[in-house]
Amino acid sequence: MDSSSKKKATTTIRLGGVPEHFNLPIHLAIEDGSFASRGVNVEWTTFHGGTGQMTKALRDGDIDACILLTEGIVKDVIAGNKSKIISGYINTPLIWGVHTGATNALRHHSEVYDKRYAISRFGSGSHLIAAVDANMNERSLKTEQFEVIKNLDGALASLDKLQTDVFYWEKFTTKPYVDSGQLRRVGDFATPWPCFMIAARDEVLDREPDSVIRMLRTIHDSTDSFMQDDDSIPMVAKRYKQKLKDVERWYHATEWAIHGWVSDKMLRSVIHNLKVADLIGDQVEIPELVWKR
Repeated sequence: MDSSSKKKATTTIRLGGVPEHFNLPIHLAIEDGSFASRGVNVEWTTFHGGTGQMTKALRDGDIDACILLTEGIVKDVIAGNKSKIISGYINTPLIWGVHTGATNALRHHSEVYDKRYAISRFGSGSHLIAAVDANMNERSLKTEQFEVIKNLDGALASLDKLQTDVFYWEKFTTKPYVDSGQLRRVGDFATPWPCFMIAARDEVLDREPDSVIRMLRTIHDSTDSFMQDDDSIPMVAKRYKQKLKDVERWYHATEWAIHGWVSDKMLRSVIHNLKVADLIGDQVEIPELVWKR
């Protein structure tokens, strides 16, 4: 084995994401050896705390790359995270369920804006999207309305005890809790942009650009196969313990990226919404957000 082949065979990329069905194509590529066949050893880390936990892990160097919410990575790169978006991952909007606890008096989406919000972290999707939703309805939220609950389990406990009133989370992930009566969904909110991006630390992009490209090609091949596979729906239902009909609705409303192109117009729209929701300063300098090959 020559030195270049040896290097290719031993490249490791630490990749993170949430424990949700969107990321199944990546798990399948790990399991069937697709990454290894391209000389990339992908080490997966699950982040139950969502996007805010992942942006911190990127900053701290605990992971090399991750799949996270578009608005979250845009906001954090603007705030100084030395990372770049390297590809889209999900091209369709995320449908957020607007939830409350089973015994809460809250009944309608329109009633949430003066209530107490459970969020996984400041800067997480559950925080950012609540603020964007409020702004789009000509309302604004105060910092003291938010309570950090870390993850879905924390939200379930907080809502049950009436410590908080409302919680935004991906609606199919929370569907089993709605079906069981532990949560009530009072509304939906669709992000006005593609929901998930793949991002990586600048240090990794500078050190291992070829390995990152091989990782992306493998991810895109796996997402393409996943979208063409008739067995994807029952596979998701079984692995994530979801009802087949729910998975069918989710699957046919979701499109994965099969290339690395990221729309500049879309990013400008995200920045605009973050500004009008007072999540970034109106005069803030916008750094380079997307990795230029």
